[in-house]
Amino acid sequence: MNSLDRYAAGKLAELDAKSLRRTLKVDTRLDGLWIERGGKRLLSFSCNDYLNLSHHPEVKAAAAEALARYGAGAGASRLVTGNHPPLAALEERLARMKSTEAACVFGAGYLANAGIAPCLVKDGDVIFIDELAHSCMWTGARLSGADLRPFYHNDLDHLADLLKDERGDYRHALVMTETVFSMDGDLGPLAEIAALCETHDAWLMTDDAHGLGVVAPKHGAAPLQMGTLSKAAGSFGGYLCASQAAIDLVKTRARTLVYSTGLPPASAAAALKALEIIETDAELVAKPLRKARRFTRALNMPDAESAIVPVVLGSPDRALSAARALEDAGFLVVAIRPPTVPEGTARLRFAFTAGHDDADIDRLADAVRPLL
Repeated sequence: MNSLDRYAAGKLAELDAKSLRRTLKVDTRLDGLWIERGGKRLLSFSCNDYLNLSHHPEVKAAAAEALARYGAGAGASRLVTGNHPPLAALEERLARMKSTEAACVFGAGYLANAGIAPCLVKDGDVIFIDELAHSCMWTGARLSGADLRPFYHNDLDHLADLLKDERGDYRHALVMTETVFSMDGDLGPLAEIAALCETHDAWLMTDDAHGLGVVAPKHGAAPLQMGTLSKAAGSFGGYLCASQAAIDLVKTRARTLVYSTGLPPASAAAALKALEIIETDAELVAKPLRKARRFTRALNMPDAESAIVPVVLGSPDRALSAARALEDAGFLVVAIRPPTVPEGTARLRFAFTAGHDDADIDRLADAVRPLL
């Protein structure tokens, strides 16, 4: 065994000892709800396809039409030959939905967050970031070269103190947070953070990956509105909605856009159709939150704020054991462990969709109750 393999084997052994090793499993999504895993048919409460649009016939038809017309891939970076017509239409709809002047679509949400901050701030600037912000927001923040100042999760007083004490030491300041936090399902206090940013001349950037199509939008709360097309929109890709000037700068300087192949036409067309459904079907959009609240009320938990409900169990072993028990009962609920969540907060993360049947949610609550 060479030194690389010895190193890798040693690290894997350490992870195994802590029940923190991750492994990939083949999942066949049969529709927007059911998954086949290891020969078993399971009702999934772990997918982020909140509106089940990935299997919507109109969304699939739009993707198929674009596939037949434009081919399977974009062929190049958007700045070379990969800027196909569905991308322009998608950006126009996103900007209209978010009440901004313009939008920029990236190949993935991670690419968007990794590329935006380094475009806007650098050495001599500062980023104030929620401590529980998604990994890709932290990636972009670190790549920027700006000084980082984490603030306690959703703690307005802490953020206010940091801005008051340190904003004046830097040229530019960026505040980064989420509209819906992916592991806790709680909402960021965007209006209050926006007011603080206005007072201290800081630019607010929000990640709406888990809010779009599920939680009522707060238009205008942030000048930089990032999000993804792979959750409620049922497709793939990431985006930034902002002023024309900011978008023009991102399109010419964001390395994750400039040096990455464009989003495939079929993905853009699917997202475009999904956004049309989201804008026109208010009843569908309201369902995931209602389903999540049926679950939390059945277990006497605080009302869900989004489609995401965490049940924190503490240790990785306990979370894994609970996930196995639910799988035995016919449910897929994946255990989330550090470093995705802080030490001591391993959990089951439940994601509710418009298509989940109320009776199945009640059965799920009955299966979870003994695990608490």
